[in-house]
Amino acid sequence: MSSMTQSGMDVERAVIGGVDCHDQTHRFAALDALGRRLGDAEFPATAAGYVRAEQWLRGWGTVRMVGVESTGSYGAGLTRHLQAAGLTVVEVNQPHPHARSRRGKSDAIDAEMAARKVLSGEVTTVPKDTTGVVESIRQLTVARAGAVKARTAALVQLGQLLVTAPAPLREQVDAKTLLGRAAQCTRLRPDLTRLGDPVQASKLALRSVARRITDLNHSIDELDEGLSPLVAKTAPRTLQRLGVGTQHAAQLLITAGANISRLRNEAAFAHLCGVDPIPASSGKTVRHRLNHGGDRAANSSLHMITVVRLRYCEQTPHLPATPHERRQDETGSHALPQALPGSRALPHHHSRPKDHVRTP
Repeated sequence: MSSMTQSGMDVERAVIGGVDCHDQTHRFAALDALGRRLGDAEFPATAAGYVRAEQWLRGWGTVRMVGVESTGSYGAGLTRHLQAAGLTVVEVNQPHPHARSRRGKSDAIDAEMAARKVLSGEVTTVPKDTTGVVESIRQLTVARAGAVKARTAALVQLGQLLVTAPAPLREQVDAKTLLGRAAQCTRLRPDLTRLGDPVQASKLALRSVARRITDLNHSIDELDEGLSPLVAKTAPRTLQRLGVGTQHAAQLLITAGANISRLRNEAAFAHLCGVDPIPASSGKTVRHRLNHGGDRAANSSLHMITVVRLRYCEQTPHLPATPHERRQDETGSHALPQALPGSRALPHHHSRPKDHVRTP
């Protein structure tokens, strides 16, 4: 009878899981509804390991929720598996430094702290859905960003090599732009038997870097051809907005995720992008500061969209084009009238009456 009662309790037990994710292995910890530690175990970060980890969690009782660290990196595959298995997964940030200073640092402790964060209700963030078209857009965007960065580095390197190249060779490559010079350098024909000559060595180096730039150009064009229709199909209305291009729309989609319903409102999305004001009040001082957190790539995209709309959109409030116009707009509300430029009501320090005579 006691065994049957104990078995019934095990089946009805609510279990909270926590996972500390790594490249090769994941550490799991299980707690009951009262916060008592049930156990921990390590599983390989493979498809078979995910199945074993799920079975291990379910063996403790009814899994209510699982807190997973690094749901967008090391834990991405595990998150997809657990969600497909019908388990509720929430995203957990790293443990607070105070907790680490009190209890120490280990994979088992991190997994347990992740579970305790879920149990206390401190974390409720739903992970991004990485099974749809937005994940495809993210992968193509990451590859394109890497190619653009590599091309920029190669162009800088080409320019530096040309600066130090022998004069006859430098005069031969006379295009106005770096891309034009790269096209000229691809046609150089070095003598591979005379690489001891700086001229021939410079030709080989310049041609190698120029061919790298050409390959990166082809790679960027290929990625753009695949990325543009995906973004246009996923966010057609966003692309119709003035100032929103394919790359900006792609970044905003990546930041929001495919399951955009996880964002409660526009304020939540603004906080995610780091464009919302953060309270910084103290005592009688009531003020706000800029948000230096959030997704900085999305923040940069919103900034560029705003710059374009301020310049070309008639519905966007006018921004004075020059610093002088901005100062003129601020004259009515400036806290210090002495700082107003060109104020005729204030005397200038360099003005002096004509009949003034300096006394010895």
